[in-house]
Amino acid sequence: MVTIGQSRDDAVFRVIADPTRREILKLLRHGRLTVGEIAANFETSRPAISKHLRLLRTAGLVVSYKDGTTSICGLNPKPLKTVNDWLEDYRTLWRESLRNLKRYVEEPANQKKEKP
Repeated sequence: MVTIGQSRDDAVFRVIADPTRREILKLLRHGRLTVGEIAANFETSRPAISKHLRLLRTAGLVVSYKDGTTSICGLNPKPLKTVNDWLEDYRTLWRESLRNLKRYVEEPANQKKEKP
């Protein structure tokens, strides 16, 4: 059974799977931008960038507001905590694997030889 929380988490992963959307998030890390300013960084059409922004807003990663006729977009990093939490399990695994490798490499050569 999929809960509402899982559904939101899955949406975040689906949205950041696209390289264009990840690049938009990267641009917004430096501050708020208009849709036009964001679109100027890509070779794709402005409507395509607007669609990416709509998906990012739906996942909660981008917030926007109107200033007259201009849409200003900003980053909301809170949903990315889901990704960080998921990766933490793997960081623990990688750290332990590296510790084991370090111990293996540092043990004396005579202990590494297999016994017949």
